[in-house]
Amino acid sequence: MLDHVGFPVSDFARSKAFYAAALAPLGYVLMMEISDAQTGGHGDHAGFGDGRPDFWIGTGGTAATATHIAFHAKDRATVDAFYRAAIAAGGRDNGAPGLRPHYHAHYYGAFVRDPDGNNVEAVCHMPA
Repeated sequence: MLDHVGFPVSDFARSKAFYAAALAPLGYVLMMEISDAQTGGHGDHAGFGDGRPDFWIGTGGTAATATHIAFHAKDRATVDAFYRAAIAAGGRDNGAPGLRPHYHAHYYGAFVRDPDGNNVEAVCHMPA
């Protein structure tokens, strides 16, 4: 069971704003920020979550560009809202909301590229 995941970004402020907007429809909010001084020189970090910070971005390394992360959505409308919010926040389309039956009959997902090119997805596994 995963507890949290994180990766470095090239522009901390831009990525922090992107994720705050894109993840809001999923119920994720910026929960915690940790400074470079607090990490002992390992960069600034921001933790997002719904109850606890389980998704992190930071400045302590080379930005990831090939990462794929999928966030659970409670229903298809939430997937649609994520997609709209992510595009409005500067994300690039990487797959509009829709069924992906090659995964399974009820797999409904949407994909966007974040400011560094990472593939960010919201997915619902429930029938309509």
